[in-house]
Amino acid sequence: MLVKRPSYRVLFLVPPEVHLLDLGGPVHVFYEAKSLNADITLHYLSLTEGQEEQSSAGLVISNLKKFNQYSLIENDWLIIPGLESHLLFDRNFIKEQHEFFIWLNDQSDRGAKICSVCTGAYMLGEAGVLNGKQCTTHWKYIDDFKKRYPLVTVHDDRLFVKDQNVYSSAGVSSGIDLSLYLLEEVYGPLFATKVAKEIVIFLRRTENDPQLSVFLQYRNHIQNRVHKMQDYLAQHLEKKVSIEELAEEMHMSSRNMTRLFKKTTGITIGNYIDKLRVEKAVRLLSDGEKVEVTALSCGLNSSNQLRTLLKKYASVLPRELLL
Repeated sequence: MLVKRPSYRVLFLVPPEVHLLDLGGPVHVFYEAKSLNADITLHYLSLTEGQEEQSSAGLVISNLKKFNQYSLIENDWLIIPGLESHLLFDRNFIKEQHEFFIWLNDQSDRGAKICSVCTGAYMLGEAGVLNGKQCTTHWKYIDDFKKRYPLVTVHDDRLFVKDQNVYSSAGVSSGIDLSLYLLEEVYGPLFATKVAKEIVIFLRRTENDPQLSVFLQYRNHIQNRVHKMQDYLAQHLEKKVSIEELAEEMHMSSRNMTRLFKKTTGITIGNYIDKLRVEKAVRLLSDGEKVEVTALSCGLNSSNQLRTLLKKYASVLPRELLL
C-alpha cells in the first residue's frame, strides 16, 4: 500500500521595499521543486489589506493576501525576505506591524517553520520569535542586531542557522541555500540536489559554511594589480606557483609584489594561498573526494601535506574534516 506524502505550503511575506533576490531566489527554488512533482503550493502575503507592494528596485508585486487570512501548521514554511533598512530602523513602521508580530508568534507556537532571509531577521527579532534562540543575518547588520536583540545569540559567520522551527539566513544567495536545505529536510538530499541542478547551482552550501568565501574575501580594494594576482592564484590552485613565477607573470619584482600584496590585503601571499587551498580542500572532501586527489587538486604533493595544512587551520574546520 502506497503512503501518500503530506502536502506543504510555502508562504512568502512581501513587505514594502522588499529585496527582489531575497524573495525571488527562494521562490524559484520551491517553484522548481513543484516542477519536479513535490506537493507544494506557493502563497504570497502582504502586511496590509493592500494587494500589491513595490520592491526596493521599483518592481510592483501584486495579487497578495493579508497575512492574517492564514493559519499555519507544521507542514508550512513562512519565508520572510529582507527589506530596506530604513524601514526596519523606523520605529513608526515597526509599531504599525504589531498585529503581524502577534500573528507571527502564534504561527511559530503552532510549529510552522519560520524562515528569514537577510534583514528579514529583524522582523523575527521585533516579534520576539528569536528570544533565547540562535540566528544569523547579513554581515553588515550583525553588530546592530546583537545590540538591538540581546536575548538572541547571533552567529556572524554562518550562511544560515536552524534553531528548532526557526531558520535564518545571511542574505541574498544564502536564501537559496536555506531553501534547498528546507527541501532536503522533507524530501531528502537527492531531491534537493536535483532542484539545485535545475537552477544551475553545482555547489551546495550548508549551514556550517561561512558567509564570505575566501575567494571573495580580501577583495575590498581597488588595486588592480593585486586583483590580477588573486585571480591568477585562484585559477591555478592546482599548481605550486612560486613567488618568483608569480612575479614574472605579473611583470613585477618579487620584493615589490609581496610588499604590495601585504599592504593591500593585510595578509601575505603565502597565507592567502593557504586559505584558498583549505577552502577548496574542505569542499572536495565534503563532496566525498579522496584525500590524495584533493591534495593534488590543491597544489600539494601528498596527502601528508594536506593533513599538515588542515591541522594548521583546525580551529576553524569541522572536526570530521581533520584527517
